Amino acid sequence: MDLRLPDVSGIDAMIAIRAEFGEARIIMLTTFEGDVEIQRALEAGARGYLLKNMPPSELVDVIRQVHAGKKRVPSEVAAHLAEHMSDEDLTAREIEVLRQIAGGNRNRDIGEILFISEETVKVHIKHIMDKLGAKDRTQAIAIAVRRGIIQL
Repeated sequence: MDLRLPDVSGIDAMIAIRAEFGEARIIMLTTFEGDVEIQRALEAGARGYLLKNMPPSELVDVIRQVHAGKKRVPSEVAAHLAEHMSDEDLTAREIEVLRQIAGGNRNRDIGEILFISEETVKVHIKHIMDKLGAKDRTQAIAIAVRRGIIQL
């Protein structure tokens, strides 16, 4: 299953399938390497997570292993997960603020949209920058998109 489908997220589709067919062994096959997306897919019940650019022989190997009841995450994918394992997660509110920043909104506008003060927006932005290790708003958005925290 692909992570990003035209009308629904692959994770939501997988959850729906597993709700009806609890023993379904689903492998995510995608181009998205973000650690947050990988983690969400595995937590939602994916038995494997593959990148479309992997060699065909490795794809076949993973399919066989998952069919046999095993979970399989290739080392390249596991490395993406491990890279940010100890990072502090953004809160739901910080992600909302980050999405608003990505939408081109100024701090004052973000405050009005989210019904919080401009000062609170600034505090959230400081936390976002610290947690992502970003130097500015643009870099924070780039990091968040690369890691799968937000989508543009």
